[in-house]
Amino acid sequence: MLLVLAVILASCAPKPSTTEPQTLTVMTHDSFAVSETLIREFEAEHNVRLAFVRSGDTGSALNQAILSKQNPLADVFYGLDNTFLTRALEEGLFEAYKSPLLDEIPDQFEIDPDHFALPVDYGDVCINYDKAYFDENNLAVPTSLKELTQLEYAGLLVMENPATSSPGLAFLMATIAEFGEENYLDYWRELADNGLVVVSDWETAYYTNFSGSTGQGPQPMVVSYGSSPAAEVIFAETELDEAPTASIIGPNTCFRQIEFVGILNGTQNRDLAEDFIDFMLSEAFQEDIPMQMFVFPVNENADLPQAFIDNVQIPTEPASLPSELIHANREDWIESWIETVLD
Repeated sequence: MLLVLAVILASCAPKPSTTEPQTLTVMTHDSFAVSETLIREFEAEHNVRLAFVRSGDTGSALNQAILSKQNPLADVFYGLDNTFLTRALEEGLFEAYKSPLLDEIPDQFEIDPDHFALPVDYGDVCINYDKAYFDENNLAVPTSLKELTQLEYAGLLVMENPATSSPGLAFLMATIAEFGEENYLDYWRELADNGLVVVSDWETAYYTNFSGSTGQGPQPMVVSYGSSPAAEVIFAETELDEAPTASIIGPNTCFRQIEFVGILNGTQNRDLAEDFIDFMLSEAFQEDIPMQMFVFPVNENADLPQAFIDNVQIPTEPASLPSELIHANREDWIESWIETVLD
């Protein structure tokens, strides 16, 4: 009797899936990162294999998605930001999806009301400064963009060329938000006359020119990310009580970048694509974001790492511009900046 019962129970027990996992392909920019543990958990839960296609910076990845939209290279696209949003929407790249987890995301991040592009994370490009330099020189930290043109700050700021660098472009847009399209070039003339230093990329600006990172550079202010002070603590060779750098966070001094995810039009894996977007908006993924990509979660229930809480200053009035205005004028703004500052 016991043998018969055991056979019956065994026949009723759930059997592991013997179906081959489907593949869900996700196109991203090169900076995408997520903990391997989370990926494996998602794959096991949904019987899927995730394939990530890293496709250069945001602009390059978007160009590839547009060129291949008749025969999509992926099911999901992550990494589109608010400076490129209008272009992607005009190209009809995405299928709409209103994730139930949008209820946990503040309205300020939901730029696309039709839910073709859903917000995942955000970050601020700010001017970071070397605390020790300003203390040792008894110099007040500037609190506005306009103050940077004053004589006492001559030659103290290094930035990246907006034609070749994302943070450089974000800083340019912050000045347009602050001074307007009619007056921003006048501001740049003043800043250039006050000894502004321009380099090609963020690595050079931060690790060669900026004094707050290596302690060797000549400029105590740099256009960088609002999360950079936390990174200084996290990656310090010796334990630090506090970050040696901080951010200037006055009104319109930082430009906020929001990154989005969308389901690529024509996917054959719509249900799995929806599952992956829900996964990206979940607390587990959102809490993984800061230490992986040094950006901030949009899910208001996600907790931040202590190093971010202690060392990052989040602006209450970040600069922003309408995506359609950026789309229409980006190249003209860059060309005008080059003629004003570099020529």
